[in-house]
Amino acid sequence: MDNGARWRVETLGARQAGSVMSGGSIAGSGAVAAALCKAMETKDGRVLGVMAAGACGRSPALAGYLWLARLTYDAEIQALGVKPDYRGRGVGDALVRAACEAAERWQSERLLLEVRAGNAAAIALYKRQGFGVDGRRRGYYPPLAAGSGREDALLMSRAVGT
Repeated sequence: MDNGARWRVETLGARQAGSVMSGGSIAGSGAVAAALCKAMETKDGRVLGVMAAGACGRSPALAGYLWLARLTYDAEIQALGVKPDYRGRGVGDALVRAACEAAERWQSERLLLEVRAGNAAAIALYKRQGFGVDGRRRGYYPPLAAGSGREDALLMSRAVGT
């Protein structure tokens, strides 16, 4: 597993909108490209991304993103997605660290998020970054597959600046 230090996280803007739009949605992330592009335009939000070098001289492609919203006293991770080829390589860790730094610059007190209770990889990522479980929303998420039931959401948070 990479340590994440080699991934450069940047705030995505108009220059990267084409890459976000061509990416469609990153499976399971809870956001689609159009919503991310709209979030890039708000003053109380930020879309952070890791752009991976393109092969054979092609332009960089989106490897992962994090949609961060600024609230009155807190900041909230609205969605986080990493493309399958980049999972387990430190992209998610780098994005969450950058979100923590942004929340600290905003002088937020806490960083909040919710995650599917069955998403073990995401829960492990958040716990590594100091998040704890605050609560549960029963039956919050629609089924991932036909015939399966609704899934609970875990509410997680961490103090900013610690």
